[in-house]
Amino acid sequence: MVQEDNPVTRLPPLPLMLGVAAAGIVSVSLVWLVGQQTVVALAYGGALVAVLLMLLLAARLKTAPVEGDTLQPDWSVTSVAIENRRRAVVIIDRANRMVCANSTYESWFDSISSPYDLAFDTSSREAVIAGARDAWRDGSAKVAEVRLEGLEAHYQLQIDRSGRGEAYLVWRFTELREERSYEGLSERLSGRFGEVISRSGLELALVGPDGVVLTTTPGLAERATGSRDNSLGGLEFVQLLRSDDRDRIFFAREGQQGSPQTLVHVPLDAPSADKLSDADQSPSLMLLVDSSVGLGGGWEGSGKAAIPQLEALLSALPLGLALTDRDGRFLFANKAFLRAVERVDRGLPQFPSDLVVREDKAALADTVRRFAKGATASGDMAVRLANDKEEPVSIGLAGVRGLGDAAVLLSISDSSEEKRLRRQVAQATKMQAVGQLAGGVAHDFNNVLTAIIGYCDLMLLRHTPGDSDYDDIQQIKANSNRAASLTRQLLAFSRQQTLRPVVLQLPDVVSEVSQLLKRLMGEKVEFSVRHDRELGSVRADPQQLEQVIINLAVNARDAMQMNAIKRGKQDWKGSLTLATRRVSARDVRKMGIDIMPADDYTVLIVQDTGGGIPDEHLNKIFEPFFTTKEQGKGTGLGLSTVYGIVKQSNGFIFADNVQGPDGTLIGARFTMYLPVHKGELPAIMRREEPEETNATEWSAGGKLLLVEDEDMVRAVAERALARAGYTVTTAADGEEGLGAIANGTTEFDLIVSDVVMPTMDGPAMARAIRKVKPKIPILFMSGYAEEQLRNEIDIEDMHFIPKPFSVQQINAKVAEVLSEHRK
Repeated sequence: MVQEDNPVTRLPPLPLMLGVAAAGIVSVSLVWLVGQQTVVALAYGGALVAVLLMLLLAARLKTAPVEGDTLQPDWSVTSVAIENRRRAVVIIDRANRMVCANSTYESWFDSISSPYDLAFDTSSREAVIAGARDAWRDGSAKVAEVRLEGLEAHYQLQIDRSGRGEAYLVWRFTELREERSYEGLSERLSGRFGEVISRSGLELALVGPDGVVLTTTPGLAERATGSRDNSLGGLEFVQLLRSDDRDRIFFAREGQQGSPQTLVHVPLDAPSADKLSDADQSPSLMLLVDSSVGLGGGWEGSGKAAIPQLEALLSALPLGLALTDRDGRFLFANKAFLRAVERVDRGLPQFPSDLVVREDKAALADTVRRFAKGATASGDMAVRLANDKEEPVSIGLAGVRGLGDAAVLLSISDSSEEKRLRRQVAQATKMQAVGQLAGGVAHDFNNVLTAIIGYCDLMLLRHTPGDSDYDDIQQIKANSNRAASLTRQLLAFSRQQTLRPVVLQLPDVVSEVSQLLKRLMGEKVEFSVRHDRELGSVRADPQQLEQVIINLAVNARDAMQMNAIKRGKQDWKGSLTLATRRVSARDVRKMGIDIMPADDYTVLIVQDTGGGIPDEHLNKIFEPFFTTKEQGKGTGLGLSTVYGIVKQSNGFIFADNVQGPDGTLIGARFTMYLPVHKGELPAIMRREEPEETNATEWSAGGKLLLVEDEDMVRAVAERALARAGYTVTTAADGEEGLGAIANGTTEFDLIVSDVVMPTMDGPAMARAIRKVKPKIPILFMSGYAEEQLRNEIDIEDMHFIPKPFSVQQINAKVAEVLSEHRK
């Protein structure tokens, strides 16, 4: 690139330089002629040369303009610098072209063009053009309000001249909003701010112009309803308070037994004279000051005299509270704090940091020290307790002053109930998955047992008592029947057994089984029963409920015996208590159990003194085959059967431990919730189990279509029915069975079919057959519950036989169906 000559840096021309040199020589000669002194002339000449050289150097030091000045600026840096979520910024040049804008400008105006192109209304456009003109002339301008067509929002515009050579205008749009004093107040009252206010003895409520509560501090909700989890939104504020004959104000729930309150009405956004109607829509802040705040001057001043009064107050509060001195040492903790940190037996350590894991010790110690010696403040932090490293807890800290040695107030909530609820939710989720697995295993196992029992029956037809193999076959059949009882318990756990529910009173069931329980418990167990009044009726199977009570009682007896043996006590005494209770929907909501709907329940509680259930076993006791007994002394299906029966009755069951006053475990407690029955008993189809009758009672024979995908079950059923005199056609699945009907070569009297089969299941095949043969009866074989199948299969003239079945049972059931159909 060729750079142009600069007059400042260009060297003087040669004639000019020669002329200057000649003038210098002449001046030096004149000085010598006048003074006749050579030294003076030489000094003068040297000074003249130095001056000339300095002038020449100064000219050369003047720099030319930098070539880079002509380059364009880097707008990417500017774009990052002007980012602002609340303000739209755009930069234009002298040609009114947009050179840079932030994302807010593009979002608000859906545009990446010059602000001159925005759809201003007529008055705003004139104001904007005039403002830009003033900014070019004066350096800045401000437009108080601009509006765009089609947008409800309006903006304030600030225009400033800037940039090198002041060649750019920076436009800043700020949205005009009418802020109200109560914006964001609702969230603050219901959050951490509200918690701090409540702990200080003050309660706040945001009340609408119609007197309806919008939100409150958590403490106000607790004092008004008994639980801080309850919402007061939508209630009239005046209904929460009552006044006595002396015009003292009390909470309606507490009455005059509570402490009096001072009510302060704080209007928000008070109206001006010209906006009276708008003010009527503004809410108000209601401040309730408890009369105990300040304790009538008992806390005024400093010194140790305030500590006993403070400890007495903290001891009465349900929130876990503790005090430390300025060095961070514990001074006091109430029982709720000790329960929350599980130190009821051991007492407090020296420092709060001794309560947490090693990783959190330094952070907690520093925080306590900062609150103790700094300005009065409050806050909270998440830590993990040393005795529960998995679940973090939140500890609140507040600096206090004027209370003698007390410097920091620590607060922690007792999370034992929350942990119990979380454990119950996790247990219910796991049990649902295990139940599905158990039901599938029981169904497949029933097919195997059906074949084993069937072949045993067929072999017994060829062997008589006294044969060498007769006893062995009988033993195989007995063991198979025992295995079948295990599958029935698995089906009970997976809620797939047949129940015959009726409307009943729970105390009646307890009364029926009480005599049996007294014999089962023996002399060493004291058995007692307590019933609540006005219990609601429930809808359940009474025999199954009796099974539930017996299983729980036997487990309790064994637990008490094992606990006595573990303690080395031969002469021991135990206690078993059965109690019924009435629980309302409101009580359920207070419990906060997510998996249990808020409804009215009748509750059965079974409590023992067996030393409790270890924590590591609480989540497993309802699982199939889980047992703490010695090998060979239990299948582990007792509690899983209980769980299945309760769940299939639409109920809930929970297990927890009971602690004594000193915190030691006394025993276990099982709580069963059954929903109160409302309305009439719905009509259900009830069918008794078929009795084992002689198949020869039906001698008319018949043609049967047997559809079963399990080869061994199909084979044994075919042989059993054929020996009974029936003509049997077999099919391996639903499609093959449908094909046998479609061929039309045989008129079948009955279809005997499995339910679950590949390709086409039994119900789908039956519906297709009924379109061709609408009157043909169908007998389903299944390991699932009859009631469940009847709810899922909407087919008329449907019969059912549960697996596993014997040869006599399948023959008797077929004879029964054919006899009923031909009447």
